[in-house]
Amino acid sequence: MRSLLILLLCFGSSVQAQQLSSKKINELSKTYTLKSFDLLRDLLSIPNDANQPEEIEQNVRWCEQAFEQRGFSSHRIETSTVPLLLAERKHPKATKTVLIYLQIDGQPVDPSRWFQDDPYTPTLKLQNNEGEWEKIDWNRINDYQDDWRVFARSASDAKGPAAMFLASLDAIASKGIEPNFNIKVIMDFEEEMGSPRLPEAVLNNKELLKADQLIIFDGPRHITNRPTLTFGARGIATLQLTTYGPIVPQHSGHFGNYAPNPALKLSKLLASMKDDQGRVLIEGYYDGISIDEETQKILKAVPDDEKHIRERLQIASIDKVGSYYQESIQYPSLNIRGMQSGWINEKVRTIVPAWARAEIDLRLVLDSDPERLIQLIHNHIKEQGFYVLDREPTKEERLTQPNIATLTHEISYQSFRTDFNAPVGLWLRSALKHAFDQDPIMIRMSGGSIPISPFVTTLNIPAVTVPTVNRDNNQHSPNENIRLGNYREGIQTMIAILCEPL
Repeated sequence: MRSLLILLLCFGSSVQAQQLSSKKINELSKTYTLKSFDLLRDLLSIPNDANQPEEIEQNVRWCEQAFEQRGFSSHRIETSTVPLLLAERKHPKATKTVLIYLQIDGQPVDPSRWFQDDPYTPTLKLQNNEGEWEKIDWNRINDYQDDWRVFARSASDAKGPAAMFLASLDAIASKGIEPNFNIKVIMDFEEEMGSPRLPEAVLNNKELLKADQLIIFDGPRHITNRPTLTFGARGIATLQLTTYGPIVPQHSGHFGNYAPNPALKLSKLLASMKDDQGRVLIEGYYDGISIDEETQKILKAVPDDEKHIRERLQIASIDKVGSYYQESIQYPSLNIRGMQSGWINEKVRTIVPAWARAEIDLRLVLDSDPERLIQLIHNHIKEQGFYVLDREPTKEERLTQPNIATLTHEISYQSFRTDFNAPVGLWLRSALKHAFDQDPIMIRMSGGSIPISPFVTTLNIPAVTVPTVNRDNNQHSPNENIRLGNYREGIQTMIAILCEPL
């Protein structure tokens, strides 16, 4: 296979990008879905917790080999932890370059919560009449049905899309077709940690990463599972807020009603930040956000079923930041993602806790400055009567200040947003329409975050996300999976993009 691909790519056997018929694209995707199952299984079998550098090294080596077999040169962009990997392939007469972003690392796993022997052993399953997922022999995968699924960590987020892309390269090579643009592929191995080294790496390698367009193969399709393009994503910043009681936990019989309880202080402080409808009460938090009539049309064109969304989440009402889902994610959020104080359940103790802590994330939008939002939160905490620090309080501070809060933060990356009518958007829209004989769903901005803004701002290139996987894939959770119909249509999508003249 390797020698065949290199011959096709390097010795003139290939032809410039051409629009295959939708029927031919569909046939190729079916063929290379079957041909790539071993590749998918192999990739998913490599543990990829970003907190484990030795695991990441195995993934880097696998990717180097996979892309080099397909005529790419590869280059490690070293960081203080694990590298980014850049794979590049130039094509004759190409005048433009497309940069493709792939995520290879995955969330940590708790094997005890997976319904299989090992989260890194890809397992084929079908859903029975009771709605339970039953394991079936992997040897049956060549006779797969679209609703069967492969369960493994990173099956959807986001090794599945990486395998789709490699399969699509093999598919067009089998027909002697080359894109009419050069390809650079940047692979991120710390995305689940917030890609902390990515901004500096992009800044230091601007010429190496230079491109005309950026495509992100990541994320789930719209809930209808129709072909989708997403033109932006919220950024993310995280905060840690701690309040204090006695220096060590105290017996609640001896010191209840005497030693102030930090959990109560934290609860009241957090409650002061939002009203009962979930809207942030901190003055100026939503300043700069404007949703005009034209934007409302774009948002309402997304075929969301609000009733279905609520049924899926099993919620009776929604927060009133926006009046419907798409509108709600156009604003910065203030989310309490976790709280801790004392002990609960089987470890419960009758104590006044020593401290209480909240972990908070802010989903950022392009129209608001994250530093400003964090300062607004800092000021609000101070206005509630707290002495605000960025460290643990000293004994003297504890004895002189009745209300102390420690607030620390980290800004991971900002939001990005690309105009629907930007050349990259028109190009991708044409490719997907050609592949599926229908216009894709166009989403202004996703609610989640991906570390793309360093590319957009530093390299000054527009970006669009091409999501492919099923939305109910349990990403970040136990029993992550990918629907095989989505895997096939993902390959179909990427074949169409590679064949679409730019």
